[in-house]
Amino acid sequence: MQKSPLYPLVLSSLMIALGIVLPFLTASNPALGSVFLLMHIPALFTGLILGPKYGLLVGLVTPLLRSVLVSMPPLYPQALVMSFEIGAYGLFAGLTKKLLPKKDIFAVVALIVGMLLGRAVWGLGAAIFYPLAGLNFSLDIFVKAAFITGLPGIGIQLVLIPVLYFALKKTHVLDALENA
Repeated sequence: MQKSPLYPLVLSSLMIALGIVLPFLTASNPALGSVFLLMHIPALFTGLILGPKYGLLVGLVTPLLRSVLVSMPPLYPQALVMSFEIGAYGLFAGLTKKLLPKKDIFAVVALIVGMLLGRAVWGLGAAIFYPLAGLNFSLDIFVKAAFITGLPGIGIQLVLIPVLYFALKKTHVLDALENA
């Protein structure tokens, strides 16, 4: 079967839509968004299956588009900073997977690298834009928000994404799409 150049664009669009819709699962309590990190999942997954440029695209667009469409997260500074963060997730997960040996287990390593570097990008962006918006930000706040508050979301990502990835690999669904 010939791979269409539209596949990655269509799948990326689907991932952006998922990134907009998934946070509605916690809409009854917006504070849960920073706990479960549902908007991050599509960008990380896109980076793993389509590569860094599509992962970056999905991550950059999703928070900004969600902010414009449903006013959550607030556009400035949260959605702006999240755009850099989630874009970095997709970029670094995809780039790391591309650079590592082609064994499927390295997708988990790429996922972890993407998550860590994305958090670092969030910290850098927050350190720049939050004070400009009159919000407090410190190393203490970074550690708490990036690794303690988000621990349940990190756990969800570390379980859900590999399970989905390996299930789709086993059924060969990703064969026509991966690293487009």
